[in-house]
Amino acid sequence: MICCTNTNTALFFSSIDEISSQIWEDLGCTENIYFNPGFLKSIEANHPKITFSYIVLVDKMNKPTAFASLKMIEFHLKSIKNDFEFLKNIGRKLHVFPDKKPLQLLICGNTFVSGEHGVFIKKNQDKKAIIKELAESINHFVNSNKTLKKEIDAFLIKDFAKESLYITDKLKNYRYHPFLVEPNMKLQIQENWLNFEDYLAAMKTKFRVKAKKAFKLSSSIEIKEVSLENLDEILPKMTSLYEKVTLNADFNLGNFNLDTYKDLKDKFGDNYILKTYWLKDKIVGFISGVINNTSLDAHFVGIDYQLNREYAIYQRMLYDYIEIAIHKKLNTVNFGRTASEIKSSVGAVPQNLTMYLRHKKTITNKILKLFLQRVQPTPFQQKFPFKNLNNEKQ
Repeated sequence: MICCTNTNTALFFSSIDEISSQIWEDLGCTENIYFNPGFLKSIEANHPKITFSYIVLVDKMNKPTAFASLKMIEFHLKSIKNDFEFLKNIGRKLHVFPDKKPLQLLICGNTFVSGEHGVFIKKNQDKKAIIKELAESINHFVNSNKTLKKEIDAFLIKDFAKESLYITDKLKNYRYHPFLVEPNMKLQIQENWLNFEDYLAAMKTKFRVKAKKAFKLSSSIEIKEVSLENLDEILPKMTSLYEKVTLNADFNLGNFNLDTYKDLKDKFGDNYILKTYWLKDKIVGFISGVINNTSLDAHFVGIDYQLNREYAIYQRMLYDYIEIAIHKKLNTVNFGRTASEIKSSVGAVPQNLTMYLRHKKTITNKILKLFLQRVQPTPFQQKFPFKNLNNEKQ
């Protein structure tokens, strides 16, 4: 499908396989793993319940200027809980969300990872103009696409860091409403941390003692690398642990199919991190993550919560992410959302990320704006574990 607007043309694709290698080459985006066709294809191929589409914007010379990933999902109101419970209650009372059937939600962004991983804009482009073109193209896509299985109720464009808001606030002109949810917790790896001991040495005594206690509690845990050869065998147990984590989430846009790990490990090898945690012959946890240029991005984890406190499983996982990043000489660890306080205790600071939401119906969208203004990230006590580092919020 092709959409013509005032200044460019939008090309629509229903599969990554439809996008030519020339387009990827012209965009120059594939070094970023989240805009690598191999990564995108892995996500697409392993999530058949999600409808995937992609937009490539091109200029008057037919050269690509931007790429955006779209996903159509069924969002169930029952998946909202705890701190977001009021959103569910008000939504029902004001009929913003359907009572019995799921909300048909179009998401522009990465459903499974926090951060600016849904829209890529080529260098030297007018980014404000691109965002406007993107908003218009999404509208055209929904209004003219006869192949969509169900009518879209609402649109969500995610996640934008503070420094991008002067660009993305153009979405307000298209009736999108900005709001914040949980921040991405981010740790800057210092240049003088040559090993994990250097990281510990940078900490205040209280936090260093806490770290050593976590290592002592978890000393009987054996950590094993996951390979393609043994992944099939342990995947069901990993999935069971992952499902326990998702049940605790306040807000979930969709469950990740862990079969995706097979594709990701096959395509990205050592740049895709998979480790399992064992007590004797029982798996009690796992971590996953991706090395994206100079960052280690934590992806999904699985935890046996019944043993978590006794063996400090989750805390040990956080330190292991840090140790991996130091060993591989990376600059940052992106821990993602949730559990902000414990992540701050290992040195992470919050990076606020803004989402934009709009409802298709005009009146409902105006009501939506009123109670989105009430949505605030869950407050937490920010810890400052380092002796000399500036721990200002990012």
